[in-house]
Amino acid sequence: MQIDIIFDTICPWCFIGKRRLEAALRQRPNVNAEIIWHAFLLNPDMPPEGMDRQEYMVIKFGGESRSRRVNNAIIEAGKTVGIEFNFDHVGRMPSTVDSHRLVRFAAAAGYAGQMVEALYQAYFLEGRDIGHRSVLFDIAGQLDLDIEALRDYLYSGRDVDDINEQNARAHRLGISGVPAFIFDGEFAISGAQEPSVLLRMFDIAEEKRREWMVEGTQPV
Repeated sequence: MQIDIIFDTICPWCFIGKRRLEAALRQRPNVNAEIIWHAFLLNPDMPPEGMDRQEYMVIKFGGESRSRRVNNAIIEAGKTVGIEFNFDHVGRMPSTVDSHRLVRFAAAAGYAGQMVEALYQAYFLEGRDIGHRSVLFDIAGQLDLDIEALRDYLYSGRDVDDINEQNARAHRLGISGVPAFIFDGEFAISGAQEPSVLLRMFDIAEEKRREWMVEGTQPV
């Protein structure tokens, strides 16, 4: 089963959604999932240097009290999947273009999922600025990726346009928030859904696949 995930590397609900998907997959060991990650930019106009996260949250949610309520809701949801969000340590709201490029670079070595997890942990648990290339090099080193090749890649500007196009494509598909999951290119659902909901999506996709096999057809 192919599962396309539209996500951003600074989206806490995407982190929660990733963990919930993993929980659902553990309940269905017979599901052979091929997960493909697609970039979504929550802040496409964010400058490369990013901005102060607290200032960003106040602007986005209209005040400190509502910002705290949002953070508290995320913290409580995170605990249910073993994530201890540490927002007090997150000082910057970064541009995420380079971190998405890092996921793409890691995917070529078969480490896309591990890189997504590493980025989320670095940002949300350790408060590291994943918009800063030195931080990205360090994270890549933890996965034994070729740092010199990564350095050449990030400074080349390669795939920047494609990351922006992936974001535009998601909007053209009507996706305005993340995470979003697409199963076998046919069935989509948005939000950090509970494992029980994702399990139903597995069933729907598997049933459709059986129909394709009986009919001698397959998804495009």
